[in-house]
Formats: sequence, C-alpha cells, structure tokens
Amino acid sequence: MMAIYVNKKTRVLVQGITGNQGRFHTELMQNYGTNIVAGVTPGRAGQEVLGVPVYDTVARAVAESGADTSVIFVPAPFARDAVLEALEHLSQVIVVTEGIPVQDTMELAAVAASRGCRLLGPNTAGVISPGLSKVGIMPGRVFTPGKVGVISRSGTLAYEISLALTEAGYGQSSLVGIGGDRVIGTSFIDVLKEFEEDPETKAIVIIGEIGGQAEEEAAEYIKEMTKPVAGYIAGRTAPEGKRMGHAGAIISGGTGTAESKIKALEGAGAGVARIPTAIPEIIAELI
Repeated sequence: MMAIYVNKKTRVLVQGITGNQGRFHTELMQNYGTNIVAGVTPGRAGQEVLGVPVYDTVARAVAESGADTSVIFVPAPFARDAVLEALEHLSQVIVVTEGIPVQDTMELAAVAASRGCRLLGPNTAGVISPGLSKVGIMPGRVFTPGKVGVISRSGTLAYEISLALTEAGYGQSSLVGIGGDRVIGTSFIDVLKEFEEDPETKAIVIIGEIGGQAEEEAAEYIKEMTKPVAGYIAGRTAPEGKRMGHAGAIISGGTGTAESKIKALEGAGAGVARIPTAIPEIIAELI
C-alpha cells in the first residue's frame, strides 16, 4: 500500500524527546506502530526515552540510526536552530511547535526549498497514513485506512472531519496537516499534487479557514485535477481584524474571508460543506 509522506518504513527522529510533550507523543506514536529510531536533546546524549536512544545532535542521530524524518517538539525560542539542524541532514521535517516568529519561518521555508526538503508546518498536527504510521499529535483512533486524502490547516477540524468520514464508512489514505501559521513550508497545492498522483487516493478533502489566499490558490489548481475534491472553510462568522485561533486565521483589509474561499472552491468544482459533519455526504455525491 502506498501512502503520502509516511509508512511502515519511515524512520523517525524526535527532536525535543526529553520534554513533556516530546515524551508524551513519542509514546503515542510508538503505540500506533510508528518506527521511532532516535531522539535528540542537547546535553542528554546516552540517555534513553521509552527505549529510544537520545543524542546530542541530529548529525550523530542520523548517522547511527538512519533516520529520514524528524518531528520537532522543541519550544519556539529554540525551534529555528532545531529546524535548521534537521534540514541539514533529513529529507522531511515536521514542525509541531507553534509560536515560531514569522521571520524565522520565512527563513526555514527558503532553506527547505533550496535543499529540496519537505517542511511541514510550523504549528502542524503532523501526518498520518492510517494503519501504517503517524508522525505528529493527532489521535490515531479516529482514523481508519481508506481512499480519502485529507489536507488541513487545522488539527482539530481534521480530527472531527476524519471521524465523520470514518463513521460514514470512508477511511483515509492519509491526513496531512500543513499548519495554521501565516507562513508554512508546504502548501495545499503541494499536497494536492501528491494526492492527485497517489493511486490509493480516490477523493480529497481540503480543510481551510479564514486568512491568507492559500485556499483561493488551491482552487486554481483544483480546476486541473481529475480527482473529486470536497472542502470546508472555518470562520464564516469571524469579524474583520480579529484573529480566530491560528496565527494565519485573520481577515485583513477585506481579504481572506470565508465567502471568498468558498466561492473560489465552488467555482473550481469542489463541493463545499457548510458544517464539518456534512463532508461525508458531499464525498458520497462526488464519488
């Protein structure tokens, strides 16, 4: 079975593994079956966390464990350096940390692009291919293997909609959280391209929210796709100038509204739900 970004062979390195969040989610990922091969916390080399060896540096961890993917739980003040270190040695870096300054993320995204690395986040729930592997903080129990690919800025909405799909008999091929910050390393379009090419994915759900133009840009690409797309946009009642949850979820100067995003997606042929739990009905109509 193919999967987007992670599978049983993915060798995961956890940066910040000795912190409370890192340790907690390492255990949950292990319980799901994720292949965690190393952890990194400076000054903690030689220790173990839940049976996972801890190293001082990413370079040493990769050399000794063969890790190919990093998931980062390092606190925001130190996250820039942690991500830069990961991008030197790994092809895929998943940044769960939120609160990273925009100027740092702009630098990190540019470095990732220049090196051909996949950077998910910051402020991402991560990625899961149900039944195979999860790298991130999503609750594995709401997902089941299936044919619907899910892309989301919001973690919570992704869980709610994925559970609705599961209860309706539609499993997920993969869920990819792209992150809720104003600047992120992987866009809707990047993941749409992957799902379009993935033979295991038969339909796609895009979960957006107010702020920015990412959904409108995705709509232009959806026009060219062969697979059906359903969508949901959060924040229809949000007032202008007030941030709603994520750093990127803010209407500014009359742009980034839910209405403009819904109009763009519907104009591209996507079916847009007015409430999250209506997504399975739209998927049924599309496929």
